[in-house]
Amino acid sequence: MSTPREASELIEVRFLRIGMYVELDVGWLAHPFPTGSFRIISEKQIDTIRGLGQARIRWVPSRSELTATEAAQTPGAAQAASQAGEREEAQRREAQARQERADLLAAQQRSLTVCEKRFNEATRLYRKTVEQVHSHPKEAAEQAHSMVAGLLQDMLGEGDSIIRLLSESAGDKSAMHPVNVTIVSLLLGKAMGLPRDVLQDLGTAAYLHDIGKIQLPERVRWFEDNFSSAEYKLYQDHVAQSVLLGKGMSLSRAALLAIAQHHELADGTGFPARIKSESMSPAARILALVNRYDNLCNPSRVATALTPHESLALIFAQMKTRFDSVALSAFIRMMGVYPPGSVVQLIDDRYAIVVSVNSSRPLKPRILVHEPGVPRHEALIVDLEQMPFLGIRRSLKPSALPQASLDYLAPRQRITYYFEQVEAPLAPQSGSTEPEAPKSDA
Repeated sequence: MSTPREASELIEVRFLRIGMYVELDVGWLAHPFPTGSFRIISEKQIDTIRGLGQARIRWVPSRSELTATEAAQTPGAAQAASQAGEREEAQRREAQARQERADLLAAQQRSLTVCEKRFNEATRLYRKTVEQVHSHPKEAAEQAHSMVAGLLQDMLGEGDSIIRLLSESAGDKSAMHPVNVTIVSLLLGKAMGLPRDVLQDLGTAAYLHDIGKIQLPERVRWFEDNFSSAEYKLYQDHVAQSVLLGKGMSLSRAALLAIAQHHELADGTGFPARIKSESMSPAARILALVNRYDNLCNPSRVATALTPHESLALIFAQMKTRFDSVALSAFIRMMGVYPPGSVVQLIDDRYAIVVSVNSSRPLKPRILVHEPGVPRHEALIVDLEQMPFLGIRRSLKPSALPQASLDYLAPRQRITYYFEQVEAPLAPQSGSTEPEAPKSDA
């Protein structure tokens, strides 16, 4: 009984060899063999089969007796070996791709963990500084100075600075706000080319600009639109209290001046002295802008918070005259039209959240895209710099997201930033260096 046809293969007659088991697809009268299925035992049988006039003969590999070398030389075996090799190569590439993705995910998580750890260390140090400012003012000042010096050591290294959105923080605003303002102020000062000593004073002032609020009743430590005139006056007093504590800490004159002017505005409508931009120090011009941006993103009442994109658009569209034009232009160039934390819709209609911006390539941020087929914890950050055909169509409020995208992207109620350095600077963007005006397109 012959092997079922499913186990047989067709082979050209020129490849016939002794040891092959063949099945002749002709009637028994059309060939001289006792049976139509047999194992070839001589070259004479091969010559006879070739004389039948058929171009191809069916053979059964499983019933044949060939040496390994002969089997490897048959066309079917070569094809099978090729297919097996292709399968193995495909499996190897798939395994390599899985490993590369796992490595990227691990590196992505490590980077975020390091940034969050450093941010949390800075907030813990701030709380310690507040606790010591009365009893050990010089030690508190040294802690603040050392913290800022450490930030500058990392920030002024080779490469570009990436502004990184952190995970939802459980910290209190009294510590998160000064750290946020310090990080962004230093990045902006670096982008504007300020020398290291000026950056040190700027960072110290940003870190301690609100320390005088510990002297105020808790109900007026954070501005509210419904303040009475008496409450607003009491709130404004935190500037003088911060300067007073700063003097007790023996802060530099430049740091004290920036603290004293961090609520002044370029058009003279700020407080407490109502001076204009030309009377403000370079550090104060930066600090006033960044302080306002963070308060728009992170107000005392979360329900009134604006998205980072909305905050930047509001400052540009309605508050432009209140801030130094040079600092504002540099800030928009650095943060991009869609700062980290902005919720966006892409040109292919998918939704995403901006997680980081390279200060030298702000129009091509890194985003986390809602991919329904990919678990949230396995989602890779997409670098729009590497995706020339993918872009952002518009920003929107988190409340405008479909529920599935809202759950997946989990927009932060509190926006917290840190930074990391890329290993090598990227080429500058082509085109105009003028910042694109942010638009409120939610």
